[in-house]
Amino acid sequence: MKSTVLQKFLTETGDIARFSGRFFVEAFKPRYEFAELLRQCFFIGYKSLPLVAITAFIMGLVITIQSRPTLVEFGAEAWLPKMVSVSLVREIAPVITALICAGKIGSGIGAELGSMKVTEQIDAMDVSGTNPYKFLVVTRVMATTFMIPILAVLADAISLYGGYLGTNIRGVCSWDLYWNQVFDTLTYGDIIPSIAKTFLFGFAIGIIGCYKGFYSNKGTEGVGQSANSAVVISSLLVFILDLLAVQITDLLNLT
Repeated sequence: MKSTVLQKFLTETGDIARFSGRFFVEAFKPRYEFAELLRQCFFIGYKSLPLVAITAFIMGLVITIQSRPTLVEFGAEAWLPKMVSVSLVREIAPVITALICAGKIGSGIGAELGSMKVTEQIDAMDVSGTNPYKFLVVTRVMATTFMIPILAVLADAISLYGGYLGTNIRGVCSWDLYWNQVFDTLTYGDIIPSIAKTFLFGFAIGIIGCYKGFYSNKGTEGVGQSANSAVVISSLLVFILDLLAVQITDLLNLT
């Protein structure tokens, strides 16, 4: 039983790696599907912005409110903007944004391509002379890779604004003082690694969603399974990539 599970895991890992390798081959070969890429950027980026913005605002507000009592006990309430800004920008905002996108975008891609697979639309594209991998997979993976970093940067800004409001709920901190403390604390070593790893998050979410949908089977039941497994695996990959990114950043002494 254990060997069967391990064998299945290793087989699927190899299939995902081969599927990902094909992306790097197809992405740089003409013909380029710019119109479809822009359409996917709109749906993946713009359509996800309201959910990301609301979550980021609440996240910044709640973390600030909950952190205040601990700092007050040590007489370090003035450090609240500095502590919250580092926590949000380094780790919380990028990871939470990626998890939201894994749930919304990953499941959407898996369900969309899965339904196209079971209704034989992908096979029809192949027969008609259209490269389904380039049109369906490359555009979606590139869109997630480019859009999730942008969403993460916007989430950073919105969550910091939520932190400003949270700071002023129980205390008084002027607009200029708050942002001066935030930008005095943050360094390039905080910002660049946090943005860089969101490109990896976006690629992982896109490639897993496309893989699960592209090889969906078992009819309509398989579509639901593809969407569900795309969310689970991409969310797990976000945490694994985040762990690796933190370790590499630490080794490079950027923190």
